[in-house]
Amino acid sequence: MADQQMQIGEVAERTGLSLRTIRHYEEVGLLAPSARSKGGFRLYTETDIMRLMTIRRMKPLNFSLEEARELLDILDALQKTDTTGEDRQQLRGRLDTYRQVTDARCEALRARLEMAEHFAASLHQKPPTRD
Repeated sequence: MADQQMQIGEVAERTGLSLRTIRHYEEVGLLAPSARSKGGFRLYTETDIMRLMTIRRMKPLNFSLEEARELLDILDALQKTDTTGEDRQQLRGRLDTYRQVTDARCEALRARLEMAEHFAASLHQKPPTRD
């Protein structure tokens, strides 16, 4: 069964990304519509949405678009059936590096959030009174 095809507006709604952002990702080569309608409208599939969500989830961790491209290339290559064992091993090593960086950045975000929550809590405490 073929993937359902969606126009860019539905994709934007489902991903929480703007039309402009989706078009920008296309312009910089991170995403290509799976097809075009007879009228020339971009058509996307669930696979395209998963790709967009990968990019979207990398942004809060301060990954660059180039890093997103590299990770997507790694994931694409790992899905290919003609990738050799040696290449797969190398790709898995690169993927592991992304996992480690992601884990470290998540931990740093947790620490920053904890500090922010302590600060917010301090603002809710009753200030000392002067006698």
